[in-house]
Amino acid sequence: MSDPLSYDVIVLGAGASGLFCAFTAAQRGRRVLVLERANKVGKKILMSGGGRCNFTNHFVEAENFISDNPHFCKAALKRFSQWDFIAMVERYGIAFEERKHSQLFCLHSAKDILNMLLDECADAGAEIRSHCELQSLTALAPNPSSTKHSCEDRRPRYALQVRQGHNTLQLHCQSLVVATGALSIPTLGGSGLGYQLAEQFGLGVTPRQAGLVPFMYSDDSKVLCERLSGLALEVEVQCNGRSFRENLLFTHRGMSGPAMLQISNYWNPGDSLNINLMPDDDAASWLCSAKQQQPKLLLRSLLSQRLAKGLVAELQQRWWPEQADTPLAEYSDKHLRAIGERINHWQLKPSATEGYRTAEVTRGGVDTSGISSKTMEAKQQAGLYFVGEVLDVTGWLGGFNFQWAWSSGYSAGLHA
Repeated sequence: MSDPLSYDVIVLGAGASGLFCAFTAAQRGRRVLVLERANKVGKKILMSGGGRCNFTNHFVEAENFISDNPHFCKAALKRFSQWDFIAMVERYGIAFEERKHSQLFCLHSAKDILNMLLDECADAGAEIRSHCELQSLTALAPNPSSTKHSCEDRRPRYALQVRQGHNTLQLHCQSLVVATGALSIPTLGGSGLGYQLAEQFGLGVTPRQAGLVPFMYSDDSKVLCERLSGLALEVEVQCNGRSFRENLLFTHRGMSGPAMLQISNYWNPGDSLNINLMPDDDAASWLCSAKQQQPKLLLRSLLSQRLAKGLVAELQQRWWPEQADTPLAEYSDKHLRAIGERINHWQLKPSATEGYRTAEVTRGGVDTSGISSKTMEAKQQAGLYFVGEVLDVTGWLGGFNFQWAWSSGYSAGLHA
């Protein structure tokens, strides 16, 4: 077998965090190789934001992220901020727009962002190979006089066996960066490889579940959602002390839309969702007031002034079927208040989420207690780095997960 090819840095994964780390390290004069399992690089970048890539947000705070250690992300986000990435986008002349909630999207195509990252890699001399499947990873014995390599010691720390097509590559590197992503959307290359590597070297992995993902129902709510499929409305949804005001979208499987995706990060199996269908109004007071002003009006006619007729018809069937043709004057205030209360606090219990197949992110991941927040290096394993979604850092919808990819990739790239 041929002698192993040796690199300063090998990055596993050519997604957002991996590419960013690669060119950052290469700009320091490091010899960098990026290995991508899929046939193409940056697949998740290309499909994100409806093909427009919601690449960051004007307002990024630690509070926009979920982790067992909520402080872990702060150092990286400060070291490479949203303003740094925006400046890079502007330097490349990429047209972008600000949408609702300060989200920034490419005006034309997500390809603009991927091409920018690939240009940076090419200019810095970072090599990228696709169709590469890691078969084994072994830590080489460190310098006998030290448990860790010194910065001046450029000898390899890791040996990799990689399958590329019909060929087997033997590779060595001093620093290995795990940027393999997570379990979400396996068709775009998501896998659990990063967790396996973490466990191989004694790092903890927190429980994982699908995040930023639509909900499904198995009870009567499923029928309602099927009938209303395609209807969207602005709601406020609450679960486990968190709330989001965004659009809800009914689908033939259940509920999606930004409101549901956001709250899914805080939902656990068995939890109920509290949905406010009229977040600007005290529905109970409004109904009782309308009874005085328009006593001959039917309740469905009144509610159809604020809510879609299809939704009102479904609610009527469930909440006041016997009084469907009863004028408001004949409702007791108590009954109207009860209906208003349900409008402001509609309790629904999802049976499950759609899972990793459609999840935008994976909640949980490599336990950050074993990772340096400054360098992304494993504290007890010199030269082993973890960046991006594989870590237990999950952002909200709105560009936060991409910003974490840029920030964590940059931090590792400065030190790998």
